[in-house]
Amino acid sequence: MKKRDFLKYLLLMPLGAFGGSFFRKIGMKNSSSKNLIKKKMPLGLHWEVQDPFLFCAHHNDEYPAGNEKLGLDAKHFNGRNMGSDFELKDGFRLYHGREIPGFPVHPHRGFETVTIVRKGYADHADSLGASGRYGEGDVQWMTAGSGIQHSEMFPLIHKDKKNTLELFQIWLNLPKANKMVKPDFKMLWANEIPKIQKDKLEVSIISGEYEKTKYFQAPKNSWANDPANQVNIFLVKIKEGGVFNYPAKKDLSRSIYVFEGDKLKLNGEEQEGQFGYLLDESIALNIEAQSDLEILLLEARPISEPVVQHGPFVMNSREEIIKTFEDYNTTRFGGWKWEREDMIHAEGTQRFAKYPDGRVVKPKLS
Repeated sequence: MKKRDFLKYLLLMPLGAFGGSFFRKIGMKNSSSKNLIKKKMPLGLHWEVQDPFLFCAHHNDEYPAGNEKLGLDAKHFNGRNMGSDFELKDGFRLYHGREIPGFPVHPHRGFETVTIVRKGYADHADSLGASGRYGEGDVQWMTAGSGIQHSEMFPLIHKDKKNTLELFQIWLNLPKANKMVKPDFKMLWANEIPKIQKDKLEVSIISGEYEKTKYFQAPKNSWANDPANQVNIFLVKIKEGGVFNYPAKKDLSRSIYVFEGDKLKLNGEEQEGQFGYLLDESIALNIEAQSDLEILLLEARPISEPVVQHGPFVMNSREEIIKTFEDYNTTRFGGWKWEREDMIHAEGTQRFAKYPDGRVVKPKLS
């Protein structure tokens, strides 16, 4: 796709392609309910979230063996809406990719992406000249701020076996004061992320504090960088028969998503897996695992500002969205200097992050 066609593409793209609808204004609601569960939702590709979170996608794809270009052979393209392939077929989606699955160059402004790659690999390239390959438990935290273009592709590294990809991408809002900060990103390597293990329970702290273990490594302008905002992003594993207890808090949004396992009790009441639950944070949480469970927990102090979203742009007003389109049309948020719009890196499984200043960082050996 030619870059000059991108604005037209944004206007015509399907709802949810970047997690948002046309000029969607989000209002805040304060629940006075004393029940633990405020809402229960089935889980699909995109999950409902609460302020300050904007969006959460769970990508879980079983790609076949890759070819010499780290992509798919053409035989796998039949029956797909190439370029916008969001329907699960044969166990996988291509998303906006064509030969290689993923999301070719596209812009963002006004929020952050937190990408947790549990299985497989993601290749990053951006308009600041930064790049990277991360996966197998790594997390990329990117502050789009005033505007950035990037690509997120899923190279099919293995040529002799299937390529499993599982990742979460969470969009975290920026407050008005930080929406136009300089773009930034940070890698959180898998072996640096704290994991608390005890009694059939494992809690991985992507952000926040759990039982006196603190991990606040978000970029400096993130809402999550200030511990007072209590941005807690946890991956929780509970073996059958195990228990997860979590304290009551005040003035936060709290959501859990039971994406693996099907039998559990929430505060003594039987519930189902493959569902998300928006919870009352003023009630202490007790989860009893009646099967092996995996849960994503999202919790934070709301920003409580107006949110107007158009596709990959998230601002506080419609006028700011219009200005964003004008800015992007003029500056392309730094342009695109890479040789391809679906940029991938070399063969192999070596992970790295190259920052805009030229620094190259790799995960330390455990």
